[in-house]
Amino acid sequence: MKITDVVLFRVSGRYTGPQFATGSRQAKALDIYPEFNIDGDTGISERPISALYVEIQTDEGVSGIFGPIEEPNVFTIRHSLRAFLIGRDPLATELLSDQMLRMDRHGKSGYFVTGASAIDIALWDLKGKAWGQPVYRLLGGPTRPAVPAYASMLGFSTAPEDAGKLAAEYKAKGYAAQKWFFRYGPGDGAAGMAKNLAMAEAVRAAVGSLYDVMFDAFWGWDLAYATKMVQELAHLTPRWMEEPIPPERVGGFVQLRAASTVPIATGEHVYTRWQVKELLANGAVDVLQNDPDWTGGISEQMKVCTLGSAYEVPVIAHGHSLLPALHVAGAQSPATVPYVEFLLRYQEVKQFFQTVVYRPENGAITLPDLPGLGMVLDESKIEKREVLA
Repeated sequence: MKITDVVLFRVSGRYTGPQFATGSRQAKALDIYPEFNIDGDTGISERPISALYVEIQTDEGVSGIFGPIEEPNVFTIRHSLRAFLIGRDPLATELLSDQMLRMDRHGKSGYFVTGASAIDIALWDLKGKAWGQPVYRLLGGPTRPAVPAYASMLGFSTAPEDAGKLAAEYKAKGYAAQKWFFRYGPGDGAAGMAKNLAMAEAVRAAVGSLYDVMFDAFWGWDLAYATKMVQELAHLTPRWMEEPIPPERVGGFVQLRAASTVPIATGEHVYTRWQVKELLANGAVDVLQNDPDWTGGISEQMKVCTLGSAYEVPVIAHGHSLLPALHVAGAQSPATVPYVEFLLRYQEVKQFFQTVVYRPENGAITLPDLPGLGMVLDESKIEKREVLA
């Protein structure tokens, strides 16, 4: 079997899935500048929608697909990876993964690696279809029939009364854990910190002391602010505090872990096993959150899980898209991957064009039984399909 083409295409239609009212966005590093510290519309309603996908085609008629991918991935795939892949063996996923990570001296992180990640995931989809098996079976699973999912509350209101009400509601729906996103950072001063803490207090009060609650700052803070926040949060016993500072500041993470009993998490903006190794070897992290969409694909995520297991640090993938992380989780020990993240609002949009939308039931997501990733596009939702030259 040989790769004959790597096709990039865009589908368009009209979103008609679940609707969500406008809520709060997360803190951002740019918020220290008032011109950027403004609220935007986080509502999700019926509207035009489009999504980008990559398809790897072969001379035997088997193909692999992945998406939605991001606009910068189109450039990387079109200009760096497509010509490299044509004529290659698509089932040699380890070979192609290793070669893609070696081929560009400026491609050790960032958008080059995210483009290679999309290709790797599409190759695993192709391999599963070629062998008639879900990807998690090719990876050694299943280790369980369903994987617990935590409710990721990005985009919901962080007003304390709203957050408390929603936290109780989603606990009642069967989610064993929730993650809430802080809206305020150093640019908002003491008043913003007080609002952050009020939201955290309201969520903890609503779900009780034994329920797992996590918080996320989207690397929008500096070390001094983050240190004060984790110290103030300690009595609420969060499961973790996520990305309080940018992930390359390994020494800062070490200091944060020493400053408080709150576990520290990072990883969604960490690329490949080598960056993960630096976090682990320096004792900088309690939870790894590498996203297979970004860290190097399913092939690299499996290596990250091996590192995490060796250091007894769980790997709970960031939830940019669900299926790659779900297949990896389904092939790993629950001790290594206890949860997957489910972005309640945004997974509805990301999976809209699929025939099967994978959602938690009673707080867990059943592993797909379709070959490959289990991603099949629903032609009835596609009003226009455009192949990108």
